[in-house]
Amino acid sequence: MAATELETTDTERGSGRVATTVDPAEVPSAAWGWSGESRRTFRIAGWVVALILLAMLIGNHSGKVEDLYLIGGAVAIVAILIRDSVLRRKPR
Repeated sequence: MAATELETTDTERGSGRVATTVDPAEVPSAAWGWSGESRRTFRIAGWVVALILLAMLIGNHSGKVEDLYLIGGAVAIVAILIRDSVLRRKPR
């Protein structure tokens, strides 16, 4: 079984990216660096999904229940993104 521990690497820019210690023989994509998590990609995807949910308010539906679920989902995603941003800035 492949190792699941992650270690941070120091790059020239000091981004502190997460690198995996996965064996490339077991996970071929690990050789290209595709086995780690990309927080930036997840944050961008979260904002895009929140905007798409709000864009769905424009339409030909007449009920307001759909609007409540769309707004509630978008607000929940934005709250998670803001919480993540605040927690990342706090010194540990």
